[in-house]
Amino acid sequence: MSYFGTDGIRGKFGELPITPDFILKLGYVTGQVLIENNDNPARKPSVVIGKDTRLSGYVIEGALQAGFNAAGVDVYMLGPLPTPAIAHLTRSFNADAGVVISASHNPYYDNGIKFFSGNGKKISDEMQTAINDKLTAIINDAGSNDATMPILDPANLGKNNRIDDAKGRYIEFCKGSFPYQYDLSHLTVVVDCANGAGYSVAPRVMRELGANVIAINNTPDGININAECGSTHPESLQKAVLEHEADVGIALDGDGDRIVMVDEKGKLVDGDGILYVLATQGQTKAKGVVGTLMSNMGLELALQADGIAFTRAKVGDRYVMQALEANGWILGGEPSGHILCLDKSRTGDAIIAGLQILAVMQARGRALSDLVEGFEVLPQKLVNVRLSKMQDPFEHEELVAAFDKAQATLEGRGRLLIRQSGTEPMIRVMVESDDEIECDVLANDLADHIKAVLG
Repeated sequence: MSYFGTDGIRGKFGELPITPDFILKLGYVTGQVLIENNDNPARKPSVVIGKDTRLSGYVIEGALQAGFNAAGVDVYMLGPLPTPAIAHLTRSFNADAGVVISASHNPYYDNGIKFFSGNGKKISDEMQTAINDKLTAIINDAGSNDATMPILDPANLGKNNRIDDAKGRYIEFCKGSFPYQYDLSHLTVVVDCANGAGYSVAPRVMRELGANVIAINNTPDGININAECGSTHPESLQKAVLEHEADVGIALDGDGDRIVMVDEKGKLVDGDGILYVLATQGQTKAKGVVGTLMSNMGLELALQADGIAFTRAKVGDRYVMQALEANGWILGGEPSGHILCLDKSRTGDAIIAGLQILAVMQARGRALSDLVEGFEVLPQKLVNVRLSKMQDPFEHEELVAAFDKAQATLEGRGRLLIRQSGTEPMIRVMVESDDEIECDVLANDLADHIKAVLG
């Protein structure tokens, strides 16, 4: 079996695979893979480990560190930092890998582990497979062999180090992505930190660039991460922007790699809107943009009208990255707010993406509401169907026939997407149509049909 989903390994803390025992083994076998691929025998491989603000992160951090050290890998602990900060610091420290302890936008009781390669990108499919194969072997051997994690020579154990200036390094990196000729002194910016990994760095970046910053949801207690706040619950940000008469609002998710924004009128601008602004009105007009299967058809039409190529990748920023590299483009992302600006960062980074929008506002002298005027969103309805266990709806002829009928109804006016979640037993039903009522009715009817058949 594969322990990896669309974005690393994730689940409820205390239940497999997110248990201390499993994570200890994960650190150990990942360390083995790094040692096997080490082309410099004069030095031990090293990894950097960062986390978000969940209480369970302390336990996972300790288990991972012990596993890596037992395998003979040196560990550098970064503390609570956004996921893109870990990617950046992996390269900055010339580490062999970076590890992020986070379940992104999920509730506090979930957690997970994501890996970056030494170049700051998501690890390759080949490395992921190698880790998974060793995990499977060590778990299968656990019942018959007490030495599933053998220590060949205690003199070769790895060391553990804590980095005190990691936060400052990342803040300077973010500020460096903002054009030097501009500052934010004329803007009032509300920043919703989701009580997550960006709670201290995101407001500081904006303040040090001159903005009047109003930070909300920036007091994490270990269990309030993403709780009715952040990019998945932007209502409090919309309210705060209007209350403070702010120029713009920025919402991160729990690990700081997703962003949604709010204009001065309190209207939400999601990842599709952010891509539209950056592609059409950035310093250099984009040659092409990579979206995903979830990207609104309105984005595709708006970019085509501006002569900008558009292609869709599978859901997940690793697939967006692969499509960008294949096409030689630099801009892509998801409606949920994963935005890749490859001329600024190697991975999705909410703070850096937000700064690029603020730079466009400064360069154009226009409000965010003006910048998105050319982008009309088609009505879209997304319904999540939770199942007792994951099943493939396309294996049932009755459901396939219903999907085909719905797609024929939408032909030329919208589209249908049926997708299995990569992290939980859930089917996502998305309908887009130029008719909002039809959109809502069709999505709910299909969701009810799936629930009735799959249970």
